Amino acid sequence: MDLSIVIVNHNTKKLTEQTIQSVFDTTKNISYEVIVADNSTDPSQVLDMKDDRVKILKNLENKGFGNACNIGTKVAIGKYILYLNSDTIMKSHTLELSVKYMEEHIEVGCLGIKTFLADGTFDHGCKRGFPTPFNSLCYVLRLDKLFPNNKKFGGYTLSYLPIEETNEVDSVSGAFMLIPRTVLNKVGLFDESIFMYAEDIDLCYRIKQRGYKVVYYADVSMTHLKGQSGLHTKNKLVIYHFHKGIKIFYDKYYKDKHNFFVTFLMHSAINLRYVVTLLRSKLRR
Repeated sequence: MDLSIVIVNHNTKKLTEQTIQSVFDTTKNISYEVIVADNSTDPSQVLDMKDDRVKILKNLENKGFGNACNIGTKVAIGKYILYLNSDTIMKSHTLELSVKYMEEHIEVGCLGIKTFLADGTFDHGCKRGFPTPFNSLCYVLRLDKLFPNNKKFGGYTLSYLPIEETNEVDSVSGAFMLIPRTVLNKVGLFDESIFMYAEDIDLCYRIKQRGYKVVYYADVSMTHLKGQSGLHTKNKLVIYHFHKGIKIFYDKYYKDKHNFFVTFLMHSAINLRYVVTLLRSKLRR
């Protein structure tokens, strides 16, 4: 089996069906399986698709995105594991060409792809730097917007890298992460202490620690219906776990590298952003 596609369905039945159908419609010339880790809390949203290519793991307790992905990975049999969001639409040949790229570049430990939002704009989350204190400061101050071609100020959004060019990056989006099984065996699966939203950065960090490359692959693309199942749903719990995940990531990899003052500022900034995001979500209702 060339590829195991792991999709988490959490109360997004129609979106998940659409994503799987896009895989069926666009993927040829490779063997693959689709594993749906279903941790839906709404019984009406549990996936019931009947297809030999789809394996559904039902009645999972909702312990976060990483936990569900890990459960799916443990039953996967593919040479490569693709973590794919339930609100994505594949373009023609995206998966087979991505697998082909990995076969030809054994130094790559994780592959993300060019991603567009529903309105056709580029999703900058598909190629990122790590949120170091300096990168985070430049991002908050919008220096990457003021100086889009500056490598120093664009360290988080990587705005200086052309979107049409394949490049090594720090991190790709959890909406599409293609990883060899052999790499996962060495670095481990998702950190389940991170409920959602920073688990992709964490896994990319560990992959690079092991000497592998993380690559943004620009020759293929997909559409990400971002916001239909994520942070922009204005869900208080989602907003909380997003900011908690960022804090866990910082403490895990950067806290010991910086003094108390820097850590205090980072925690304060994350907490402030959390409060502001909550207030904005209430005003938009």
